[in-house]
Amino acid sequence: MKTLLIVFHSLTGGTRQMAEAAAEGASGVPEVAARLQAAPDTEPADVVGADGYIFATPENLAAMAGRMKDFFDRTYYPALDRINGRPYATLVCAGSDGENAVRQIARIATGWRLRAVAAPLIVCTHAQTPEAILAPKIISPADLTSCRDIGAALANGMAAGIF
Repeated sequence: MKTLLIVFHSLTGGTRQMAEAAAEGASGVPEVAARLQAAPDTEPADVVGADGYIFATPENLAAMAGRMKDFFDRTYYPALDRINGRPYATLVCAGSDGENAVRQIARIATGWRLRAVAAPLIVCTHAQTPEAILAPKIISPADLTSCRDIGAALANGMAAGIF
């Protein structure tokens, strides 16, 4: 059995919904176990023990969330040169554009020598006021379907040995 590790952080619920949808999509593949884990609870052994990854973060101040950065800070060197070539995808819940969060994760993944197997998915909530930014988020059914599709595609590719 292969393991797809889905690491996420979510303050207002949007990114959690996206990560849960990706896990749901992956759960339909019996040869792959999808493990949904909050970033603060994810250790280097979790990263090394997985066969593929989905990294899901909100965009905070035009960057990935600090809790996701902390996850990468804690796990980067212990996993370095131990996870080369494994597949990954990125999900971002953004208030404005999310591109910098995507770039940050891509740079880290490049250092880990991971292989992007799906285009990054950015869901833009257009939250621009302090009240809207801090409000609970509800991700649209269409965007959740896209997250499910990424989870399913990654799991199916892992099961088939494509990546």
